[in-house]
Amino acid sequence: MELFDHLALGFSTALTLQNLAYAFLGCVLGTLIGVLPGLGPLATIAMLLPVTYSLPPVAALIMLAGIYYGAQYGGSTTAILVNLPGESSSVVTTIDGYQMARRGRAGVALATAGLGSFFAGCVATLILAAFATPLSELAFKFGPAEYFSLMCLGLIGAVVLASGSLPKAVAMIVLGLLCGLIGTDVNSGAARFSFDVPELTDGIDFVALAMGMFGFAEIIANLEQKEARETFTNKVTNLFPTKEDFRRMIPAVLRGTFLGSALGILPGGGAALASFAAYSLEKKTSKYAHEFGKGAIEGVAGPESANNAAAQTSFIPLLTLGIPPNAVMALMVGAMTIHNIQPGPQVMTSNPALFWGLIASMWIGNLMLIILNLPMIGIWVKLLTVPYRFLYPAILTFCCIGVYSVNNQTFDVFMAAAFGVIGYLFLKLKCEPAPLLLGFVLGPMMEENFRRSLLLSRGDFGVFFTRPLSLGLLIAAGALVAVVALPSIKAKREEAFQEE
Repeated sequence: MELFDHLALGFSTALTLQNLAYAFLGCVLGTLIGVLPGLGPLATIAMLLPVTYSLPPVAALIMLAGIYYGAQYGGSTTAILVNLPGESSSVVTTIDGYQMARRGRAGVALATAGLGSFFAGCVATLILAAFATPLSELAFKFGPAEYFSLMCLGLIGAVVLASGSLPKAVAMIVLGLLCGLIGTDVNSGAARFSFDVPELTDGIDFVALAMGMFGFAEIIANLEQKEARETFTNKVTNLFPTKEDFRRMIPAVLRGTFLGSALGILPGGGAALASFAAYSLEKKTSKYAHEFGKGAIEGVAGPESANNAAAQTSFIPLLTLGIPPNAVMALMVGAMTIHNIQPGPQVMTSNPALFWGLIASMWIGNLMLIILNLPMIGIWVKLLTVPYRFLYPAILTFCCIGVYSVNNQTFDVFMAAAFGVIGYLFLKLKCEPAPLLLGFVLGPMMEENFRRSLLLSRGDFGVFFTRPLSLGLLIAAGALVAVVALPSIKAKREEAFQEE
C-alpha cells in the first residue's frame, strides 16, 4: 500500500502542466538526437546541463531522463530505415531491422521496436519503483567505509563492462580520478595540482569536461566522416505486426526486458551493453537462428527491449545509493549537484516529490514516445536530409554559449575546447572516454569517504575489512577482477562487443 501512496504522489507531481511539458520536450529531443547519427544522449545531456540552471529541479531531471530513454527509441528509426544507427545501443538493430525494411517490412520492424521499447520501459520502471524503498533503507546502513568499498566495486565493474581494451579502460578510470583531485583540499584548504592557475583552485568544471569530451570531441570525429547517407523513399505501411510476428516477438521482448533490466543496474553497464547481450542471447536461443542477419524479427525485438529496460533501471543505483552506474548517470549526478541535491537514499526522504515524480514521469514519457515515434516516422526521416556541415557548427556554437553561461568565464570555453581535442585523440586511440567521466565524478566522493573512514578509525586501514558489508563489497570487487582475468570469460567479453 505504501508503494501506491508513493506512486500517487509521483503522478500528482509528474502530471502538472509544467512537468508534462518538460517530459514531452525531453522525449522530443531524445528522439531527435537518437535519429541524428553522431550525437547521442551523452553529448546532448552534456550540452543541456547549463540550461537546467534556470529550471526547477524536478522539471530538469524529468527532461534529462526523457532525453536518455527517448534516444533509445529514436536510434532504432534510422537503424531500420537507412542502416545507420542513430545511437550506439541501436547498432545491432541495423543487422535485422534494415533487412526487414529491404523486404518491405519497415513498418513491422518499427512497430516491433516501438512496442518492445514501450513494454520494456514500463516493466523496468515498475522494477525501479519496487526496489527503490528497500534499497534506500539498506543504503542508510552504509557508513563511509561501505561507500568507499561500493565505489571501488563500481569502478571495477565499469572497467570490466566497458567496451574495448581492459588496460585502456583502467587508464581512463585512473585519469578521471586524477582529474577529480585538482582543486582545493577540503581538509587543509591548500590548492593542489592547480599549477598556480586561479581558475583551477575550484577544480575542473564538470560541464566543461563533459561538454568537451562528449560534445566537441564527437563533432570533430564526425566531421571527418564522409556523408554517406541513404534516403528512404518508400512509404512506410503495415505498421501492425501479424499474429505470427507477435508469436515470435513476445518471448524475445520478455527476454530482452529482463536481461536489460539486470544489466542496467550493473556498474559500467547501460543500454549499449544490454542490446549487444540481448542480440547474442536471441541468436543462440532462437529456433530461427538461420534467419538472423536476413531479417529475423527477434533480432529487433530483443535488443530494442533490452536497451530501453537498461536505460530505465540504470536510475536504480543513482537514486537509491547515489552511485552512477554509467556515464549518462554521471551527468545526472552533475545535474542534481547543480540544484544542490545530494544523490542517494536521502533524496527519497528529503525530496519525495522529486524522487517519485521522476519515476512516474518515465511511464508518461514511454507513452509519449510511442505516440511520437510511430505516426511521425516521415518527419524524423526528413531530418536526415540536413547536411552535417550545417548541423555541427550550430551545435558547436550552442556548446560554447552553454559552457560560458555556467560561470561567465571564457576560461571554461577554452577548457572545454582542450578536452574536446583530448577526447578526439582518445577516440582515435580507441579509448572509451565514458570511464573517465565516471572516475571524475566518483573520485572526490571516494576520497572523501576514504579519509572520513580513516579519521573515524584513527588511521586504522582495517576498518575496510572488519566491517562485514565493506568486506563483502571488496571481496565482490576482487572476485570480479579474478573472473574477468579467466581466458574464457575474457574471450566472451570481447565477443559481446564484436557481435556482427
